Amino acid sequence: MVGWADQAGFLADIDDEARRALEALKPMHVPARATLFRPGDAAQSFVILLSGRIGVYLTGRNGRELLLYSVTPGETCVQTTLGVLGGAPYTGEAVAENDLVAVMVPPAVFERLMASSPAFRAFVFKAFADRLGDLMFVLEQVAFVKVEQRLAHALLERADDEGRVTLTHQELAVVIGTAREVVSRRLEALASKGVVASERGQIRIIEKGELARMARAGEL
Repeated sequence: MVGWADQAGFLADIDDEARRALEALKPMHVPARATLFRPGDAAQSFVILLSGRIGVYLTGRNGRELLLYSVTPGETCVQTTLGVLGGAPYTGEAVAENDLVAVMVPPAVFERLMASSPAFRAFVFKAFADRLGDLMFVLEQVAFVKVEQRLAHALLERADDEGRVTLTHQELAVVIGTAREVVSRRLEALASKGVVASERGQIRIIEKGELARMARAGEL
């Protein structure tokens, strides 16, 4: 019988003993918009995401939110890894961006696999390094990249196969680290140029090539 670990391609290289230990854990469903952890919480498990998307956010003293990084299948959460490895409390908030399926690995199982399975350890640290790269990307974007370029990149990244983005202006503002009013003005400018169209509850990309050029060049 094929188990969930066999279906997760990103775990293809782990050894049989680690695979059996993981297969003993039951995947769980988490509904969209559910909060997985909040600032100050202690890490209760190492999360292996099988489907869906998790957004990890940081809230400033002024109440403004910033998307630090997203977690998709095969990726791991920096804060969860640090929490399980070193006992550090969460400083951000993780929210299920859509319905997701995940396996929660208890600390005892995680520590045993880290000690006994080189392949599992390699998976954890590679994924950890990838998430750190995402954090550096966010810092670079917020500090040095124009709002137009960040918005174009976010729209392309979040669009479905039909070019539709089902995010509000406020949610887009959180993703790119700016104010909702700024996003609204930029979207109006893009709509006036025929690059996007604002529809009820969503944004439709009309000129994907032009948006891709903006994402690269940061120019209106």
